Amino acid sequence: MEPTIAVTHLSKSFGQIHAVEDVSFEVYPGEIFGLLGPNGAGKTTTIRMILDIFRPDSGEVMILSGRLDEKKKKRIGYMPEERGLYRTQPLEPTLLFLARLKGLDETTARRRLKTWLERLDLYEHRHKKVQDLSKGMQQKAQVIATLIHEPDIIIVDEPFAGLDPVNMHLIKEIIAEQCRAGRTVMMSTHLMHQVEELCNRIVLINRGRVMLYGQVNQIKRDFAGNAIRLAGTGNFTDLPGVLEVRRENDYWRLTLQPGADSQDVFRALATRKDARVERFEIAEVSLEDVFVTIVQGQRGAAEGAHA
Repeated sequence: MEPTIAVTHLSKSFGQIHAVEDVSFEVYPGEIFGLLGPNGAGKTTTIRMILDIFRPDSGEVMILSGRLDEKKKKRIGYMPEERGLYRTQPLEPTLLFLARLKGLDETTARRRLKTWLERLDLYEHRHKKVQDLSKGMQQKAQVIATLIHEPDIIIVDEPFAGLDPVNMHLIKEIIAEQCRAGRTVMMSTHLMHQVEELCNRIVLINRGRVMLYGQVNQIKRDFAGNAIRLAGTGNFTDLPGVLEVRRENDYWRLTLQPGADSQDVFRALATRKDARVERFEIAEVSLEDVFVTIVQGQRGAAEGAHA
């Protein structure tokens, strides 16, 4: 199977800032692919090069087995993090206008729009100005603008921003439907649990470089043992080999540095007078643990190199 998106040795600088350095990955039909990284990692720059908004300094992007042209652009649905709806215009004509720009005729655009507005509970709000809609409603309207022309490639940046749990579930359901229809979905988000639930494969970019690339389940297996789950009271910060401590219901979750030994953490806890441990176990690693391990580990290494 040929990839619908193929990124090969992509690099882009802005003055002295190396936004993207030697990034390569492929995305295939019928998968939900996660493009991950902290703020400033190079994700948006990579997306803009895929869409031919930015030209790379070096490397190549192939879309649907060739270079991107105007015809192929109409086969892409893109939802940027900075939303692109006309805020002072009514919702319905705005979405119709955007659908026509993607090549739909008036009749088809109106028929599809009615279906989408009803499904996303926006039909009764179709005459309101975009700026008068709630943030969640605007987000759902942006989803309609992205999907109304039934694109082969769907690129969504933070698709769950501003959504309540009910609408978040609905958008997840819609994304999964697009995948089952054989379309290519590339998703960028900071919500690791959503990535873990939806994505087949991921690429993690940090400081412009690829840090991880592959199947989500395999990556989690590779990082098994990098997290501790414990119950107790007191101070669990500043432990050797621990990158992050966070509360999860009645437990504490400790994410470990690469190569850290959980037994060293246990021994350090045993010597503390300000902490009482009632339960200590190796936790099933989450994608969030992996993310923290890679990003904070690299940040620590960079700070150590400049110290």
